[in-house]
Amino acid sequence: MNIPLLPTTMVGSYPRPSWFTQQLQGRDLLDALKDRRHHEAFTDAVHTVIAEQETAGLDILTDGQMWFDDYSMGIGSFLWYWFERIRGFDPAKLPHPSRSKAAGVDVPMLDEVGGVAVLDKIHAGPLRLVQLYEIAQGFTRKPIKCCVGAGPAQLSTMAHFKGGPYKNYHDLAYALSEIFNAEMKSLVVAGAKHIQLEDLGAWIPNLTGEKDFAWVIDVVNHTIADVDARISWHFCLGNTWGNIAHGFTSGGYRRILHRYFDVHVHEYVLDFACRDMADIDILRDLPKDKSIAAGVIDVRTLEIEAPGQVAARIRKVLEYVPAERVTLTTDCGMKQLPRFCASNKLKSLVEGAHIVRAELS
Repeated sequence: MNIPLLPTTMVGSYPRPSWFTQQLQGRDLLDALKDRRHHEAFTDAVHTVIAEQETAGLDILTDGQMWFDDYSMGIGSFLWYWFERIRGFDPAKLPHPSRSKAAGVDVPMLDEVGGVAVLDKIHAGPLRLVQLYEIAQGFTRKPIKCCVGAGPAQLSTMAHFKGGPYKNYHDLAYALSEIFNAEMKSLVVAGAKHIQLEDLGAWIPNLTGEKDFAWVIDVVNHTIADVDARISWHFCLGNTWGNIAHGFTSGGYRRILHRYFDVHVHEYVLDFACRDMADIDILRDLPKDKSIAAGVIDVRTLEIEAPGQVAARIRKVLEYVPAERVTLTTDCGMKQLPRFCASNKLKSLVEGAHIVRAELS
């Protein structure tokens, strides 16, 4: 299927239909789907959210991440899905390792995030990304973007080391990168053409020091090595119940984006709408071999943007990056929004894109 100029997508998660109340709660997806009621509810929910994206007119779809349970943070088990299914972790929620260093509103946010214990050498459990992709792609002819993560760098910094061969978060991240790399390669074999790494580890050097920029680059490159798909990397400003992680993301993209221009991804997925397109001018330095998926829909507010407002945001992006290297997206996942807001925000995203496409033609 041909993808148009200024293709539209969303970052990943979508509000659960109110009738989809089943939770995996740490189980293997294929174990849960043995239950006919869970199977019907899950697949119907995936079908529903894909249909709503198609109705809105998105060009590249996601499965809505119906596999994320309704855990803390507003974005559900974005973190815990992995801890529960990668062997070697104790998935009980502990305090975040950096909680004592946090201040202000970042304290309750870190309490929402939590931490996890490493007990043994880690190895892959039943992540089932291929099965999730195949379920979703079976409902549409449009491409499904596979959202993979939280990623190795981010997950590693949540760890308390109580056992296993890892001395620190650096070692753990490399071990995790092997697991994620294998999952991505399996997705490609299954037919996936678009893979989005979700790893807010890009911000870690703000807390740990300049030396860790090189570590993050190396971890991300290990994670995506030899994965034959279009690779995007999403690192937002934080989205815990709609809040920005102030200490974690201090300085915004202006401080860190240029540090990652040598990472072997095709596209950066960044949120700009929540800050009224602040710092958009940094995209003038974007390398010519890189693209941008620019967030032009603010998921941290219930306001449904008018198409003209979205079009104005798109025009600001195009001041710095040619349309051929721009994808249009939501700032972040939409799981915590009311479904009414989410569906209509997607419609405004598509209508805003239509306005600007018409101007360009």
